Amino acid sequence: MEFLGTTQVASYCGRRKNCLLPDLAPTSTTKETYQSYCLPGYRYLNSWRPSLLHKVVLVPEISDKEFNCTGRPPTILPALRSSLHTRYSTRDWHHANMVQLKGSEASRYCASRLNTDSMRLMQNKDQLTFLMQEDSKRNLGERITNIDFWRSELIHELECLVKETQALETVKQRLDSAADALQGPLKIALECLYHREMRKGIDLVHDDVEKNLIKEVDVYKDCQEIFTKLAQKINQQLGINRDAQHALEHDLSDKNTASFIDEKCFNLRNTSNSINFYHGVEKADGTVSIPETWAKFTEDNIRCSQHARANSVKLREDAEAKLESTSEEMWNHFVSTNLALNNRIAEVADMKNKLQAQLAKVLQEIFQTEDTIMLLERSIKAKEYPLKVAQTRLEGRTRRPNIELCCDAPQLQLVTEVYTIDDTLQTLKRRLQEAQDTLQMLILDKSNLEHDISVKTNSFFIDKKCMDMRKVFPSTPRLIGFI
Repeated sequence: MEFLGTTQVASYCGRRKNCLLPDLAPTSTTKETYQSYCLPGYRYLNSWRPSLLHKVVLVPEISDKEFNCTGRPPTILPALRSSLHTRYSTRDWHHANMVQLKGSEASRYCASRLNTDSMRLMQNKDQLTFLMQEDSKRNLGERITNIDFWRSELIHELECLVKETQALETVKQRLDSAADALQGPLKIALECLYHREMRKGIDLVHDDVEKNLIKEVDVYKDCQEIFTKLAQKINQQLGINRDAQHALEHDLSDKNTASFIDEKCFNLRNTSNSINFYHGVEKADGTVSIPETWAKFTEDNIRCSQHARANSVKLREDAEAKLESTSEEMWNHFVSTNLALNNRIAEVADMKNKLQAQLAKVLQEIFQTEDTIMLLERSIKAKEYPLKVAQTRLEGRTRRPNIELCCDAPQLQLVTEVYTIDDTLQTLKRRLQEAQDTLQMLILDKSNLEHDISVKTNSFFIDKKCMDMRKVFPSTPRLIGFI
């Protein structure tokens, strides 16, 4: 007879050993028909779980003498038969049952407490998971709000920058148009200087007209140089604006993509179809910025754009002010040159009229001088006959004989007459010579006057031609580049 939970080795199956420490090596085998049994005072840590393993103690080795080769069990001796029924006492039996009950009660208590703790743990973890999910959702919402804020800032700054860039390009076109519009007045001024170089003689003078024309040419060239330099600066500023615009557009594109992704993540629910397991994704840190550096990056882009826009506004305002001032300056120089040219034309015309009047007087004087010369010649011619008469009389009286050669009154009168007529002739001849010299001088003056009149006529024609060329000047809208 075997007891449940005891070893399968009976006292008659072999040599009786000490019950305290058997030197038998236990081996384990699976016994699915037996329930686990805990010895008194021993309890497994997982005693609440039924065990399917049962320990079996093998029969120790015996000598050949004690081994029965027939395989039959030995005969139970009468002396040992009483020991089969006295292995455990009733006390041990009750004690084992109490231990079993207490062990099972403890196991049940532990199981109940574990179930209660598990339910509490599950509730706490469910609540923690819910709160964590809500925090993540709230953080995603705040992140979307931050992205939308910076998106609006980027959009506003981008619109302002694009508008300013367009205005700057318009100013650059105005500068180019104004520089092209100056080609006509500059060419006219140079042609006026070229034509005025064809003046002759004394009229080739460095007058106010020439000074104003040279200054006007310098002003036109300076304005063109100013416009060219401003256009170059605007080109450089346009490049800076385009770089800032590219940075804003790139940042805005990234913000749009991030907003789309975060909104998609924000709208995910536990019942969404697109959720899935991605094991190890929490360990892969692919971030390249933190919120501070993220905000600073966009803020730096906006600040860079604002700085570029401020420089663009200043440059544009300088260009517009320069267009206004240069157009007014060029118009003032144009008016001043025209005024000087009109004054010069009037002055030349007045001098020409005076010369013509003087020429008329000289011609009149020449005519009168020629008449005087003719009269003098006639007078000299007329005095020759009285001189011949007087000299002939004197010569005839020299042939008087002897004492008749008397220095009488007729003789003295004739001598005086000859001297007087001769002196008159010499005087008339000198006057004739003077008249002839005066005539030559008048003729020379006439020639000079005619030459001066031709020079003044040429100068008047040149200045008049220049004035006709300068009747047209670009309008103020054209000078400031609007046309």
